[in-house]
Amino acid sequence: MTLTTKEHQRLLVIGRVDRGDATAAQAAAVLGLSERQVRRILAAYRKAGAAAVAHGNRGRTPAHAIGGAVRQQVLELAQTRYPDLNDTRLTEKLVDAEGIPLSRSTVRRIRRQAGLASPRKRRAPKHRRRRERMPQAGLLVQWDGSQHAWLGDRGPRLVLLAAIDDATGQVLSAHFRGQEDAQGYFHVLA
Repeated sequence: MTLTTKEHQRLLVIGRVDRGDATAAQAAAVLGLSERQVRRILAAYRKAGAAAVAHGNRGRTPAHAIGGAVRQQVLELAQTRYPDLNDTRLTEKLVDAEGIPLSRSTVRRIRRQAGLASPRKRRAPKHRRRRERMPQAGLLVQWDGSQHAWLGDRGPRLVLLAAIDDATGQVLSAHFRGQEDAQGYFHVLA
């Protein structure tokens, strides 16, 4: 039997208690258990030996494990009836059309263990480019308002309304206003 590191440490400490080199209280402090728990493990150790420190469920199939027949059915459906569906959509189809209630992660795990990848790959993100400037002045004028503490602590927060030519980057008009409103934009246009 192969023991984990934690189980091996537990075996060494319980063996010291069994030989009389340590007390149950000392073992409890080292293992982070209660004295009662140490005595229970010690009694099992005296009966079964090193196997007593291994977890009792080792080697057993979990009670909630997916059966082999269900796994085979999922794989068969994924390859025949629904070959072009990704994991999420396949999970939905299994529940709705086939009556097999499984989570997406379970369906994904079943497919990956069988060597079946999701048929649809994620698309690479599109590279974004800056828009080219207009070729001639006056073809596009951009305008906007920007609320900011332009005067710092010396005055109120103001809105800068500005119009900029896209081709040249030249500021055509700019005005400070108390708020961003239509009248301010009319001043920018004038």
